[in-house]
Amino acid sequence: MSIETVENSVPAMPNPLNAKRRDLLLRITVPFVAIIVLIAIWATYVKVSGVPPYILPSPFAVAGALVSDWGTLSPALWVTTKITFMSLALALIGGVGFAIFLVQSRWIEIAFYPLAVILQVTPIVAISPLILIYAPSTQVALLICAFLVAFFPILSNMVQGLKSVDHNLINLFELYGASRWQTLLYLKLPAAQPYFMTGLRIGGGLALIAAVVAEFAAGSAGAGSGLAFRLLEAQYRMNIPRLFAALFMLSMLGVAIFAITSFISWLSLHRWHESSLKREN
Repeated sequence: MSIETVENSVPAMPNPLNAKRRDLLLRITVPFVAIIVLIAIWATYVKVSGVPPYILPSPFAVAGALVSDWGTLSPALWVTTKITFMSLALALIGGVGFAIFLVQSRWIEIAFYPLAVILQVTPIVAISPLILIYAPSTQVALLICAFLVAFFPILSNMVQGLKSVDHNLINLFELYGASRWQTLLYLKLPAAQPYFMTGLRIGGGLALIAAVVAEFAAGSAGAGSGLAFRLLEAQYRMNIPRLFAALFMLSMLGVAIFAITSFISWLSLHRWHESSLKREN
């Protein structure tokens, strides 16, 4: 058998770059096709059944409302987005800071962690009237409500991450005479990073939900109101296409938040953590 025959009989190795591109194309194409099919079924059902638009509008009516009412809905979208991201930023700072405080001593954790649990399990709708009474403005009250909901997942994940450090590595740091803050900075915080990223993704979605629910509970209205008020306004006026358009904007905002937090998580973990590394076999 000649060398040329042997070379021709060896199967070609798959190109990992082409496989990655094909996987990315499938991840984009399949959800897009599924959404198009669902919209087509929706439009067909509305046309065939003759259901009135004040019960179920067609996708074209919703798109028209999104365009015609953009001047009304876009400022509300900005208000909801601002409250969501501000509350998420505060929850990140407060959750990480309080988690570091809790893990410094077992007695501190026993004393203060139940207080955080009580705040988490108390429905935000139940305490929002009190927050509205004591807060200096409605916007501050909405920000506090959204912060309280997003705070606990970040705190809980961060505490679990800080307590999940390999004890052998902690002993090694103690052996080399590292201080408590050096151990925290160079060992515990990097080890807790995957847990923090999980809390970030969860907290991002919950901050948006809490911002909408808090606005429902507060009953805020006027030019400075968010999309929750526009939803209620469209419902009261039986303007269902606008209601669907506001729901679409909220959904897209939630998708954007999830995409941003997922990208941040991937950017932080894809080079070293097992959850983001591709399997070789």
